Amino acid sequence: MKRSKGGSNQSANGSDGHWPLQVSAQPTAEYERCNGQYIGAGVHDNRFQAIVPGLFDGLLQGQVFAQPKALATAAIVLGLFTVFSTFAVFTGSFSLGLFVSLLAMTLLTGGLAFALNRSAFSFAPAAATAGRGAGAPPAGAGRPAPGGAAPSRQGESAPPPDTAPALTTQEAVTALLHVDTMELEIGYGLIPLVDPEQKGDLLDRVTMIRRQTALEMGIVVPPIRIRDNIQLKPNEYCIKIRGTDVARGTLMVDYFLAMNPGHVTQDVEGIDTTEPAFGLPAKWIRENRKEQAEMLGYTVVDPASVVATHLTEVIKNHAYELLGRQEVQSLVDVVKEKHSVVVEELIPGKMTLGELQKVLQNLLRERVSIRNMVTILEVLADYSPMTKDVNVLTEYTRAGLARQICKQHQMPDGSLPVITLDPQLEEAIVNSVQQTEGATYPVLPPDMVQRLNQNLTQAIEKAVSLNYQPIIMCSPRVRMYVRRLVERMFPSLVVLSHSEVTADIRVKSVGQVTV
Repeated sequence: MKRSKGGSNQSANGSDGHWPLQVSAQPTAEYERCNGQYIGAGVHDNRFQAIVPGLFDGLLQGQVFAQPKALATAAIVLGLFTVFSTFAVFTGSFSLGLFVSLLAMTLLTGGLAFALNRSAFSFAPAAATAGRGAGAPPAGAGRPAPGGAAPSRQGESAPPPDTAPALTTQEAVTALLHVDTMELEIGYGLIPLVDPEQKGDLLDRVTMIRRQTALEMGIVVPPIRIRDNIQLKPNEYCIKIRGTDVARGTLMVDYFLAMNPGHVTQDVEGIDTTEPAFGLPAKWIRENRKEQAEMLGYTVVDPASVVATHLTEVIKNHAYELLGRQEVQSLVDVVKEKHSVVVEELIPGKMTLGELQKVLQNLLRERVSIRNMVTILEVLADYSPMTKDVNVLTEYTRAGLARQICKQHQMPDGSLPVITLDPQLEEAIVNSVQQTEGATYPVLPPDMVQRLNQNLTQAIEKAVSLNYQPIIMCSPRVRMYVRRLVERMFPSLVVLSHSEVTADIRVKSVGQVTV
């Protein structure tokens, strides 16, 4: 399958859903094709390298010479043909040379079947002994003989059962228990995107994504395994986290994806589709229409950029799921190299590693970078003696990262457009908070929740019409409860508190939500 030309310099990284996405680092990904698996971003799998050289020998020996019955059957069939051809030779309708050749093949096949049948009995015990490996006891060693007799011995006594080498089958089964943290499965039609021999650069883009995520989010994404899956449609791909599907998409390898940024009025000929990362309407266009679409104002990207951007957004949306205790310990170890005092003060005396993990996950869930680990640990060291509630500690940490958070959402002119909440609504949310063992959440009446969603939708539409990013601002005491109320309907909606806005930021209200 041909791969579309052009766009090889398109990148797969960026920020907050804007096309095109750019990176600047140099790719160093490695590639290997192993039994239907493409393993990128520094992951190697050499399990099949030792099998391929002897594959033909093993098949020939196992399928032919290890089956005397098959050879005997062939000899019988050839013998029947030889008998029938004898009469044809005398009548002159069959060549004498062909008759001699057929007779020779019959004798050769029959003799080989007879020889293999006799040698099978002598080879079987030797093969069984060799299969147990060097130093393994014979089949009967270590077992009581009939009638209570002592086990037979050859030379030295057999080793005890617990020292026997592990079975290969057991190792193979254990290997199946491993679940990759992240996987990208592709249909066979998308293999050119990852095959360097076909000028595929998706593996290099995956390496760029991991580097860019470390810079933007502060976490190290585990190696991403890329494999082809025949159960998928030829042009379909699937992104998995810990073995579970989280996103899917479809590509057209010989096409380019053209997206309307919002100001293009003239249409371009192509196949209607939906951009998989952000759900935007788009078109698949031929290469010969790429220049025309760019002149009209469309954003045009190649298929590799589409899947790479989708993968980037999935990583950002699920970054908190990728952060386990082992990853947190690695981050702490990096900080400890130059800031050992704060680490030794906080862990494990004031906080456990699991509590720190939950605070970091809360930050990542709302796309707050945890790269500034020193500030995060300093804040937690100050407030962890006051409370053990990880949600409250998260709010203190967000306040400590106020400048970083404001910079992330600030407009180019330095302003911060926000949607405010009516004070009565905030009071109603605070009064509705229910506390259970290990959880605190607001419980508003259904009719109030419905009115809240309707009014909030109108306020968001107004902000978008003014080319503003929708941001809700409320008091610190209700921020986390407001976030829990709106995250199901508006998962990407930013919710800030007054304590997270620095004094030099100019706040501009673009609406208010009431009920």
